[in-house]
Amino acid sequence: MSRDNIGEFEELVLLTVGVLYDDAYAVAITKEISEQSGRAVNVSAVHKSLYRLENKGMLKSRMGDPESKRGGKRKRLFNITPIGKKTLDESIELRNSLRNKIPDLAFKWDFI
Repeated sequence: MSRDNIGEFEELVLLTVGVLYDDAYAVAITKEISEQSGRAVNVSAVHKSLYRLENKGMLKSRMGDPESKRGGKRKRLFNITPIGKKTLDESIELRNSLRNKIPDLAFKWDFI
């Protein structure tokens, strides 16, 4: 397991960057997480997570082209790095390993 652990929200952000691939910027990431998870997500929380993940080497960013409308701003676009992929792989592997160790008996409820 890598030394840089990530929380559930950072994992969601990292996964969503991968899903959006070449269109992964904060507002789009926020919208996608909200749509997929059904929970309210604050764009500033996404920004913080993006920069934390970038500082950990799991993401890289670049400035995109300006929007076509007059005075359009450039978007900061994010992509997963090999370290980010490795972290996701390890996270999924750990979750699956733990899930597979739960005995079937643990899911038999007599009280229902």
